[in-house]
Amino acid sequence: MGSFSLLSAAARRLEGKVALITGGASGIGESTARLFSKHGAKVVIADVQDDLGQSVCKNLNPSSTTFVHCNVTNEKEVENAVNTATAKYGKLDIMVNNAGIIGVPKPNILDNDKAEFEQVVGVNLVGVFLGIKHAARVMMGARKGTIINTASVCSRIGGGASHAYTSAKHGVEGLTKNTAVELAQYGIRVNCVSPYFVATPLAMDFYKLDDEGVGSVYSPLKGAVLKPEDVAEAVLYLGSDESKYVSGHNLLVDGGFTIFNRGFSIFEQS
Repeated sequence: MGSFSLLSAAARRLEGKVALITGGASGIGESTARLFSKHGAKVVIADVQDDLGQSVCKNLNPSSTTFVHCNVTNEKEVENAVNTATAKYGKLDIMVNNAGIIGVPKPNILDNDKAEFEQVVGVNLVGVFLGIKHAARVMMGARKGTIINTASVCSRIGGGASHAYTSAKHGVEGLTKNTAVELAQYGIRVNCVSPYFVATPLAMDFYKLDDEGVGSVYSPLKGAVLKPEDVAEAVLYLGSDESKYVSGHNLLVDGGFTIFNRGFSIFEQS
């Protein structure tokens, strides 16, 4: 019995930690909230989807999971989310800036609308900036903490999404590196995770894919399909002490997609 309890304690990689996850009511954020909770973290879900967020909390552990309404483009609401986490659980160890929107699929720049461009950049980049700023505010005093931002393979390539989305995700990688350099003196790590295409209803609608079409985008790594849970596992690594010396890193979860050029390769592709 003693060895079993030791094992289960070792398996809970976030025991005693407090995490705040923006966009935690659905998709990658929800999977991250579930995984963090399973690993012993107290989790605050910050999202604009109130009903979904509250039901995720109820479904997990209401005594160690809290929902707070938060639009990440509103600084007061981001500040309030961070304050809620520290007031309820006494500290903030992990900040996951995950909230994001895809925007409208307009491949012609002449059709791109300034307000739509600014909206995508506002959520996907300015929202991350606000999350880092307010997490840093409480982590600096503690002289430790880890911040993880959701970027995308579009932080590394062109042509995968709209101009606004690609610009914002490139910005997230730059902001991750810049803040990692500044905040290192306080023992705070800042990293980002860049997933490949995840077949959420939103993404499938954007790319006009059905269940059959999804299979066609998975290359070059055969036999594996990327799910939100897989991205959550990467976030878990960056949130845990196992990654204590990893900072300023963009962890690509893309099956090698961004390193591969189908048109120029000596290796046969099926």
